Amino acid sequence: MHTQHHAGNGGDGCVAFHREKWKPMGPPSGGSGGRGGDVYILPSPNLTSLSSIPKRVRGAAGGNGQGTWQNGKNAPPTIIKVPLGTVVRELLPGDSRRAKDEWEAEEEGLEGLSPEERHAKLRDNRWVHYPRYADDNVNRDVFKQAEAALYREERARRWARKQRLLSPINLDLDKTGEVVISDDAPLGMGQQEWLGHIVARGGNGGLGNPHFLSPISRSPKFATRGHEGERLTLYLELKILADIGLVGMPNAGKSTLLRALTGGRAKTEVAGYAFTTLNPIVGVIRVAEDGTFEGALQGENIFDETAIEEERLRERELSDIENVQEQLRLEDDSPDSPRPDIEPGHDFDVHETFRFTVADNPGLISGASENVGLGHSFLRSMERSLALVYVVDLSRPEPWDELRDLKDELEKYQPGMSDKAHMVIANKADLLGGEGDQDAVEEAHKKLRRLEEYVKTEMTVKTPDGERILDVIPTSAKMSQNLKRVVVLMRKYVQQARTVKV
Repeated sequence: MHTQHHAGNGGDGCVAFHREKWKPMGPPSGGSGGRGGDVYILPSPNLTSLSSIPKRVRGAAGGNGQGTWQNGKNAPPTIIKVPLGTVVRELLPGDSRRAKDEWEAEEEGLEGLSPEERHAKLRDNRWVHYPRYADDNVNRDVFKQAEAALYREERARRWARKQRLLSPINLDLDKTGEVVISDDAPLGMGQQEWLGHIVARGGNGGLGNPHFLSPISRSPKFATRGHEGERLTLYLELKILADIGLVGMPNAGKSTLLRALTGGRAKTEVAGYAFTTLNPIVGVIRVAEDGTFEGALQGENIFDETAIEEERLRERELSDIENVQEQLRLEDDSPDSPRPDIEPGHDFDVHETFRFTVADNPGLISGASENVGLGHSFLRSMERSLALVYVVDLSRPEPWDELRDLKDELEKYQPGMSDKAHMVIANKADLLGGEGDQDAVEEAHKKLRRLEEYVKTEMTVKTPDGERILDVIPTSAKMSQNLKRVVVLMRKYVQQARTVKV
């Protein structure tokens, strides 16, 4: 997404003269304007998407100067929080998505004006005059000298702005920062909060009329307006910083798996057509010491398509339950209902010993490395995952072919990327439970054994310590089967990766 940022304008200077008893003709006393607010971008580990980022950001303006030498108040900074893993790039001139900067916007406002009107508007944008003294001021030599000095300073600011475009903003926000206080700092210096990375600087405040006091100008009746804050357009791209990234073909069951792991808290779209997931979605897995994960305690055991679940929820809300006690008894007697000693929510905070994040990404198809389908948007989000997990549909005729295509696309996009893989989840393995037609059950077991053999021979990952064979885990995300084993292994992978990273 691209966002427009406009830092705060500086406050105007004030034209005033001091008045008090016995001093009817006091000296100039106009205060200077306050500085406009800067705009910062702060990476936050508490955000997982760019949906909360506004399209247009406007910094606060500085306060205007007042009489009795009262300077205007400096505006506070505007802080835009973005998720960790966000890449920020400044759009340069020539890009159609880029908005005009402060100088270009002023030039646009002067279009169609005569030279006299243009000059008058430029002066009005830069000067504050004492009431009824505007015409008199512009004819004075001291004002003309001050105006020439102002335009020299303005040319220097224009040049500095152009020089800054030679090194445009290009931030890779993969970690938070902190303010480091020097050992030579004065004693008693308080802790300063890290505001993030500055992207747009606020305008300086205008000068009050005392700044133009000189031996030949004892009562200057003009002051300057505040400078306009910087304007720029940024392009934000989120490269998900998830611990585990799910890699799979469309309709392999990645969204259902994430919902099952989080107990339905991850609001992923589940449907019977391809590319139901268009943007990465991150879920948080919380694990207790004995391996119990919070998602298994939510009371949901069957995760169906989104439309079916919504219809089921509406029917449940509209149904008139005559006997509440009987309904509660039926729920308690249900063999599928877990009976944990630990409850989800706040009660789980006491038992939680580890947590990690899992990202559900758009489905990967053959040719994704060449940006076919949602190719690059998916692959970019996987670059920073600590570990990758393949998800294949065991109900398909040849799931090992899916594995081959997935690995090939990862390697084409970034050589060595497939080395992050640790596990293959054979999803939709409902028949392995022994229910259904015996021939179909036997066929499912044969398919699983062949998949395991393929992984051992073709999917071996080379590591500094030798070779690593991927774990193959059959699951049924829809029926919440064999998920605890998946969570235990994922936890192990994340712990190992975090130890190596540190």
